[in-house]
Amino acid sequence: MKLGIEAARLLAVADCCEIAPGLSEAELQRIEQEYGFEFADDHRAFLASGLPVSQPPEEGDTWENPWPDWRNGDPKGLRERLEWPVEGISLSVRRGYWHPSWGQRPEDADEALQQAQALLARVPKLVPIYGHRFLPAGHGSHGHPVLSVWGTDIICYGTDLVDYVNHEFDDFDAHTPDDWRPQATVSFWRDFLPKA
Repeated sequence: MKLGIEAARLLAVADCCEIAPGLSEAELQRIEQEYGFEFADDHRAFLASGLPVSQPPEEGDTWENPWPDWRNGDPKGLRERLEWPVEGISLSVRRGYWHPSWGQRPEDADEALQQAQALLARVPKLVPIYGHRFLPAGHGSHGHPVLSVWGTDIICYGTDLVDYVNHEFDDFDAHTPDDWRPQATVSFWRDFLPKA
């Protein structure tokens, strides 16, 4: 929980967005039930400390508001954001992508897509934090690196939630040691990252 509370404090200090009152335990449970996942403990503490809800849009933004509004957001839009990582990989498979760890790619494009989608239905859920930055879901887990996900282009964007807030909303170089090489800890998604 300390990571989430510290990340929320750093975000407030960065003064980059509007922060609404944090989500209550009842709200967090409702969200988890409605969308079929559990927030990681640090993500849960972050959202309970204050809910980032808006910021001035920037040219080229993928989302009008990059912060998922778990309290008042459009349910369809939130579901789309939750599906973003899986949809991105599915789109890449439609275009011919096939990860070596999946075995032999079927020659038939439809069969390849079906096999990939069956695999993707079983992978750990990623939960949006901001734009296309995600944390793995999972009650009882914390300290996962934040992943930036754009199709099969997946990189770590912070060694944990605190490091991520520093990188995204403060001076990246000021918080990045020369040997900074975070590695994803969650199965499947880590297979897309460059090896250290």
